[in-house]
Amino acid sequence: MEVARKLEILADAAKYDASCASSGAVRKAVPGGLGNSTGIGICHSYTPDGRCVSLLKILLTNYCVYDCVFCVNRISSDTPRARFTAQEVISLTLEFYRRNYIEGLFLSSGIIQSPDYTMEHLVAVARGLRQEHKFNGYIHLKVIPGASPELIQAAGVWADRLSANVELPTQMDLSKLAPEKKLVTIRNTMGAIKSCVDESKEQGPRAEPFGLRSGFKRSTAPRTFAPAGQSTQMVVGATPTNDATILSLASDLYGQHKLRRIYYSAFSPFPEADPRLPLQAPPLLREHRLYQADWLMRYYGFEARELTTAAQPDLDLKLDPKLSWALRNRHRFPVDINRGTREELLRIPGIGYRTVARILSIRRYHRLRLEDLRKLRVFLQRAKAFLCAADHQPGTMLLDSASFERKFLDAPRQLTLFGAGVAALTGEL
Repeated sequence: MEVARKLEILADAAKYDASCASSGAVRKAVPGGLGNSTGIGICHSYTPDGRCVSLLKILLTNYCVYDCVFCVNRISSDTPRARFTAQEVISLTLEFYRRNYIEGLFLSSGIIQSPDYTMEHLVAVARGLRQEHKFNGYIHLKVIPGASPELIQAAGVWADRLSANVELPTQMDLSKLAPEKKLVTIRNTMGAIKSCVDESKEQGPRAEPFGLRSGFKRSTAPRTFAPAGQSTQMVVGATPTNDATILSLASDLYGQHKLRRIYYSAFSPFPEADPRLPLQAPPLLREHRLYQADWLMRYYGFEARELTTAAQPDLDLKLDPKLSWALRNRHRFPVDINRGTREELLRIPGIGYRTVARILSIRRYHRLRLEDLRKLRVFLQRAKAFLCAADHQPGTMLLDSASFERKFLDAPRQLTLFGAGVAALTGEL
């Protein structure tokens, strides 16, 4: 099969993996080398399904010995198959990079023969790019759960970021739709990555940009292991598992394995699918709400258990998670913008964490008024009822009124991923 046809098949097969962000790694150009990597996120080209990335995002192969019901590349699927050699992936990466089409490589794979056999080939690509061609651009490798610790360490030596997908939020879900996969195996793989990252930090960065290795034996020389950390991805909506369970797992993964990001991917139905799968995709707004809740856990000090209730274990699709929490906890408002603690200010709807830092800095010199908040681009339409300022005292009567919540439900809104990014940047969460 021609390389162009392989690329067509394997680039399309990789589109379902969303966990390919490239922020967090810095690799400077070296004499005789090719390219560099910055800590800024890379995002300026498009995959066939419309996602904006600047990585060559492909599978090494879409052959797979597993029969995961929700995966289009499962062994029982009749999808067209292809397989790259390590040298073909290396050549494609270098040629696309030289033409300024990409700024790095995201490489995943179906499972062929065994996790170790597959992982060896993934590592061979990264090692070939780094050692033989002195490629200093960004590399993200998918780690195959169950691969040996030696191969995981080798992957982290050459790659900027690693990821082992948790796929589904519970073992019951995996047993139903991906019987060959075990949550404990995936968690153990994440733990092995974290241990290598911790060890690398203790030893300090390696002195040489490219170290020589003999096979996959463990090296005691100090090296920078996966400087951009690790991430994972969960499929949402393929099973009835609620958002409370998903967020609880996410919180545990962040705490136990220090993940940089968790990606939530709404299940996408496909023709002639297994009857165990739902016929309709979940609302994309649910995926959006999970990202918002995830952001609140990582940057706003919220705990997973605060974002849902026993009576309503799924996130509200009509209200964003922060506003929904505030409406359930009206007794904690209004918060005095000039006296409240950082933790209290972070809980006010319409105020982002960067804006909170500016408020804490400014109020040391003078008391803030609504006009000051407006200049800070606080989303006053939402925040005004939840805060007090030098010239604004809303009291509690408005918060306690029966029509207060309806005010937010009736407001016309346009929820998009672009809008969510703008909200994060301007502090409207």
